[in-house]
Amino acid sequence: QVQLVESGGGLVQAGGSLRLSCAASGGTFSRYAMAWFRQAPGKEREFVAAISWSGSTYVADSVKGRFTISRDNAKNTGYLQMNSLEPEDTAVYYCAARWRFVVTTPEYDYWGQGTQVSVSS
Repeated sequence: QVQLVESGGGLVQAGGSLRLSCAASGGTFSRYAMAWFRQAPGKEREFVAAISWSGSTYVADSVKGRFTISRDNAKNTGYLQMNSLEPEDTAVYYCAARWRFVVTTPEYDYWGQGTQVSVSS
């Protein structure tokens, strides 16, 4: 059983940056794919970025060039670096994990509790 805990959310002005962290425990983190999803009020959960167990990355077109996903297996932690933030990025951000391979739909076995990101104009 994998437990995921996100941190790093907050309030930032448009154009600013935040780095989200996702700390994992209870499993062999290096063998899991990890992803970030977000959900704004009244909207469906949306894929943001993912990284496979081998380090291949996938990023949604809406954040490409602004967001970067990475992982540190020695620390059992994944990251989402968010630059040039826009008000449209305001949402609750969730990290998720599944065995080895990435999918861009919410078919992940483990989820964190979410962290709020708010971007003011």
